[in-house]
Amino acid sequence: MTADTTEPEEYAAGPAERRREQRGWYFYDFACSVYSTSVVTVFLGPYLTSVARAASDAEGFVYPLGIPVRAGSLFAYTVSASIVVAVLVMPLVGAVADRTGRKKPLLAASAYLGAAATAGMFFLAGERYLLGAFLLIVANASLAVSMVLYNAYLPQIAEPDERDKVSSRGWAFGYTSGALVLVLNLILYSGHESFGLTEGEAVRICLASAGVWWGAFTLVPLRRLRDRHVRAAGAERAGAVGGGWRQLRATLRDMRRHPLTLSFLLAYLVYNDGVQTVISQASVYGSEELGLDQTTLITAVLLVQVLAVAGALGMGRLARTHGAKRTILGSLAVWTLILAAGYFLPAGEPLFFYFLAAAIGLVLGGSQALSRSLFSHLVPRGKEAEYFSAYEMSDRGLSWLGPLVFGLAYQLTGSYRDAIISLVIFFAVGFVLLARVPVRRAVEEAGNPLPERI
Repeated sequence: MTADTTEPEEYAAGPAERRREQRGWYFYDFACSVYSTSVVTVFLGPYLTSVARAASDAEGFVYPLGIPVRAGSLFAYTVSASIVVAVLVMPLVGAVADRTGRKKPLLAASAYLGAAATAGMFFLAGERYLLGAFLLIVANASLAVSMVLYNAYLPQIAEPDERDKVSSRGWAFGYTSGALVLVLNLILYSGHESFGLTEGEAVRICLASAGVWWGAFTLVPLRRLRDRHVRAAGAERAGAVGGGWRQLRATLRDMRRHPLTLSFLLAYLVYNDGVQTVISQASVYGSEELGLDQTTLITAVLLVQVLAVAGALGMGRLARTHGAKRTILGSLAVWTLILAAGYFLPAGEPLFFYFLAAAIGLVLGGSQALSRSLFSHLVPRGKEAEYFSAYEMSDRGLSWLGPLVFGLAYQLTGSYRDAIISLVIFFAVGFVLLARVPVRRAVEEAGNPLPERI
């Protein structure tokens, strides 16, 4: 292993200054999580589909760029396109951020581009499905890029023994804002007539308000976070933008020198694919297999948001006692039990679906927060943004296999129950892969100090 010649400034500040930065860091989750909750999970999919259907021909097709697309498939295809854009851009931005040490301007640019695109969704009236698709691609890709930069701050603002707590609080802030804005949006949406609005106008205001919220609260981390000009071994600052792709290739070569870090990334890719698929397909399962109405499904999403706050904080405390790895492994076992319970849920019984949503909320935030903090220990100093771009690609850019398995299981069996239970394989394989990663040795090989518990 080569000698570590980085010159870290992570902990040069005193405890008070570090806590100030941490509080500012939490607020980016608070700012952007409303997009994921209100826009992607609740409102945009059905609304963009209705706009596309208004523009479709007699056979139900629209023709973006001359390509025939069923109106009902437009949202899914657009999300896939945004993932492709994000995968292309995230590693480049991460490499540039580490070469220049200027994460904050890049964070500002990606955050405000995404917020502006989201606010622009107010204009999705009539048959403007192409505008909607374009804004969704920009907003989704911008969010992914901004999260690379946001996550890369974690090892710089928190000492090793603090990271589980700090990461969990960040997730808790995000779920809190998601729940708060979703409540306000539901009040506006359900009472739109009393506000003198049509249903479409209410949805467009809900979409745009998420962009305004995202942009407004991004000011807090931009004021409190500071750039650190950490120089990695062999890094050159000149020509950072032009050398971004060269740096990306160097990063990929460098990651082969840290096989245990890659082993963790593989485990995370597998079990996180299962997590993301459960989240994205739960509403389909509830409506199509269990026969639940839209109000029940939206209320269940709100319940997940509220309990995810307690789950993130509670699992953060468990990690301080038992270590992040053991706590994540425990959460994967709980995810498996959730899927088994979901398989046996009776149709037309909202109460049982709420119990399932509550269980998902309690493990969702914690498993994601602790995965992020655990990975932060495995990243070589001075390469935070580059490595977190790979992490974010695992989180967002490569989570396609789970939906494919879910869809194939339904296509072959005609049963959503068989489709939901098929996802157990992701948590079982992810559990085995994570259990085999010697995380203490992985931290040492990355050249980082060992926390007391990991």
